[in-house]
Amino acid sequence: MPVQIKGLIPTNAGVAVFLGDEEKVFVIYVDHSVGSAIGMFLNGTSKERPLTHDLMALLMEALGAKVQRVIINDIKSGTYYGRLILSAENELQQRKIIELDARPSDCIALATQQKAPIFVSQEVWDEVEDMTDVLRDMEKQSGEGE
Repeated sequence: MPVQIKGLIPTNAGVAVFLGDEEKVFVIYVDHSVGSAIGMFLNGTSKERPLTHDLMALLMEALGAKVQRVIINDIKSGTYYGRLILSAENELQQRKIIELDARPSDCIALATQQKAPIFVSQEVWDEVEDMTDVLRDMEKQSGEGE
């Protein structure tokens, strides 16, 4: 299931990342630093020095790799699991696909940075609670405070 970032809302413990499509939205909580990085990538914010996800992207670029897609593929006891799918091409134009286990928060940050698609497995999609109304209410509240 393809999903997009529908909203980022700061919380006391980090950032709530709302992911979904037109029919359903769910939330993944990430720490402040990753939430901040996702927000900067979404907004195209320039940084004086490379942050961790910038460094990861620079390393991938130096090795001829890029994020092809990310998949949030499992949820166990409220913890999400992700896969980072990279494509790499060497100097002989030989291409390979690399699949890595990764935190969904890092997957989302790298996908956002490199404008790669984010997917959710059908099993996760079916299990997560629809948070569309919560996101809508929070957006209304933040709009009233401006």
